[in-house]
Amino acid sequence: MTDQLLTTGWGKLPLYNVAMHKTTATSKPSPRRAPLLVDLALQGGGAHGAFTWGVLDRLLEEPWLTFDGISGTSAGAMNAAVMASGYAQGGAEGARAALETFWKVVSDAARYSPMRRGPLEILTGRWTLENSPFYMAGELMSRIFSPYDLNPFGGNPLSEILAETVDFASLVRSPIKLFITATNVRTGAGRVFRNAEITPDVLLASGCLPTLFQAVEIDGESYWDGGYVGNPTITPLVRECQSQDTILVQINPIERPGIPRSARDIHNRLNEVAFNAPLLKELRMIALLHMVADAGRGEGALWSNMRIHRIATDRVTELDSTSKMITEWPFLCGLRDEGRRTAQLFLDAHGADLGKRSTLDLDAMLETL
Repeated sequence: MTDQLLTTGWGKLPLYNVAMHKTTATSKPSPRRAPLLVDLALQGGGAHGAFTWGVLDRLLEEPWLTFDGISGTSAGAMNAAVMASGYAQGGAEGARAALETFWKVVSDAARYSPMRRGPLEILTGRWTLENSPFYMAGELMSRIFSPYDLNPFGGNPLSEILAETVDFASLVRSPIKLFITATNVRTGAGRVFRNAEITPDVLLASGCLPTLFQAVEIDGESYWDGGYVGNPTITPLVRECQSQDTILVQINPIERPGIPRSARDIHNRLNEVAFNAPLLKELRMIALLHMVADAGRGEGALWSNMRIHRIATDRVTELDSTSKMITEWPFLCGLRDEGRRTAQLFLDAHGADLGKRSTLDLDAMLETL
């Protein structure tokens, strides 16, 4: 991360654990070691998904990491599909290039969008839309009118972007297994789509917030955002992949200090709680099975031998909810660099633990039951 980016790209937000760590976005290659299969679990969070881009970009630089499966929801689903598509065509470097291309196209497509920061926010270096009249008007209208009223033809600009940046045919032959979650509107149950089933509509369904977009129809059923049932879904990584290490890239905060008092903050916190609930339930299940399952054979062995790790930063928590709609390139690059930096901190602290032990405290999950 350059000093200029820290000043103009991130304003006055404090760095994550900067007093304890001096690591920047610069790569520090790990010592040569035997290849290790890992899975990735990628959360959704709008433009904050650029943080996940940075994490993936850094992990892809490690030749000893081999990616077995990726489970993703919403922005995490798009990162997963873009990475797997690029990997199928050009290995790790192809995946890194594909991710950068995707986020740059997203930014360029919104260059003339009215949903941008105002002069005061630009002057003060704040990444927020809280004073944007267009954002406030859209927020108000979404609580009065439905997407079927405001967008009767169901258009979504991401549809063309995904068709342009993801080679969906290559996902079928990709060495990386994909698991993309969406919520069935009629049944309320989750559906997990796998490589051969993934299309632009599947990715749009996984990120379909029902107050903003019409439900996406797939095979005669309508789907909303997968975060309501799995953000992301862990189970297929355990049952269908060989890896015993899952790295969760978290951008939806579990804890948030203080009590939200404004209508916007209350609504945002409700979404965070709802979108984290399925993940916490699965993590608690894994923690319980670690204690009681038969580690020697069958289904019990799959769960009891699972190792869970987490990459997250307080920096994303400090951003307000409106910033999930900001796609200005300096902002996305700032999130990317924070993702790279946080991934480096994880590798420094826990790289040696991968393949040996969990670094996420699973026992603490049971204490909250």
